Amino acid sequence: MRLILQIPLLAIILIVFNIVIFSSPLALGANANPLFALTLPTGTQWLPTVSDLLVIGGVILLYLELFKATRTSVSAIFEHVLSLFVFLVFLIEFIVVPAAGNSTCVILMLLALLDVIGGFTISISSARRDIGFGDQ
Repeated sequence: MRLILQIPLLAIILIVFNIVIFSSPLALGANANPLFALTLPTGTQWLPTVSDLLVIGGVILLYLELFKATRTSVSAIFEHVLSLFVFLVFLIEFIVVPAAGNSTCVILMLLALLDVIGGFTISISSARRDIGFGDQ
């Protein structure tokens, strides 16, 4: 169970992103069909696409990842390293995989980068606060 908690949440978005780009790459294109229509109180319709939902999910999972980064333990460092691998997979796919050469991949890659930088920064700041020196 502890091993499952160490898996970066943005890996879920990475897996879903890969399923989409390898099963139907046109779903992330500029002319992608909306998944559903939601009528707002103003009468305007919001027509989200798969790309929109991936980005929204990524932002939500980034928040949860940053919340998890407040832990200071050896397992937290291991999780940050795994987050770095998630970022690297997004980067390599953006450069190498033709179907991943889109704005959705760039945004998700930047979210993964923020997870790495924020995770290490928050962990270091939290660890610094936990250290006590002498009788201060």
